[in-house]
Amino acid sequence: MNDETPAAPDMPPEPAAAPPQPSPSIETVTQQAVDRAEAAATRRRWVTLAELVGVAGLIIAAAGLWMSWSDRRADDQAKQVEKASEAKVRTLVMLKGTVEKGGDRLKLSDAAHDVQNIDVTFPSALGIAAQNSVLEPRIEASWFSGPLLSLTDNGPDSQEGRLPVLITASYWDADTERRDTAIYDVVWKTKGRMLLGRALHVEGLMLRERAGSKARLDAIWAREKPKPAK
Repeated sequence: MNDETPAAPDMPPEPAAAPPQPSPSIETVTQQAVDRAEAAATRRRWVTLAELVGVAGLIIAAAGLWMSWSDRRADDQAKQVEKASEAKVRTLVMLKGTVEKGGDRLKLSDAAHDVQNIDVTFPSALGIAAQNSVLEPRIEASWFSGPLLSLTDNGPDSQEGRLPVLITASYWDADTERRDTAIYDVVWKTKGRMLLGRALHVEGLMLRERAGSKARLDAIWAREKPKPAK
C-alpha cells in the first residue's frame, strides 16, 4: 500500500490587480467643467432663440390680424360715410326757377322732391317782409321790385343783377317732414317803359350757398348790393 497523501490540486493564479489609474489633473477637470458650461450655455441660447422666434411669430400673427381688422373697420366706416352722404344728398333740395308771366314770376320746382311749401327771406336792408308760398312754390317779382327799383333809380333804364334770398323748402319723405335751407340768387333785370317808368322782371334762380343763415344773407347783400347812382 502506498501511504503517501495525494497532493492538493493546483489553484489558478489570482488575476493581477489593475494598475491604479492616474488621477485627472486639475487642468482636465477645469476643461471638462468649461466644456459642460459651454454646452449648457449653447442649449440655453438655442432655447432662447426658439422662444424669440415663437414670440416674434405671435407678434407678426397678431399684427396681421389687427391690420386685417383695421382695414375691415376702415372699409365699414367708409361705407357708412358714403351711405350717410348719399342719404344726405337725397334729402337736399335743388330748386329750379321757370320764368312765367313774362318775367313777373318764377315757378320753383325740384325734380327729386315734391316741394309743397317755401319760405323766402330777403336781406334786412331792403325792409321786405318774409314771403310764403304754398302748394305752388313761386317767387313774385312784385315782392321786391319796389325797393330794387328805388335803389337803382337815377341810373340807366336797363340794369341787371342778383338778389340773394334765403329759401327754406319743405316736403314730405314718407312719414317724415323735411326742411332744406339754402341761399339762392334771384337774377333780375330792369327795362324802361313808355309809361309808369321802369319795370323789373325776374330772369332765373341760381343756388348760391348751402345751409345759409339770415346773417350770412345780410353780409352778402351788404357787399354786393347795387350802388345808387349819383
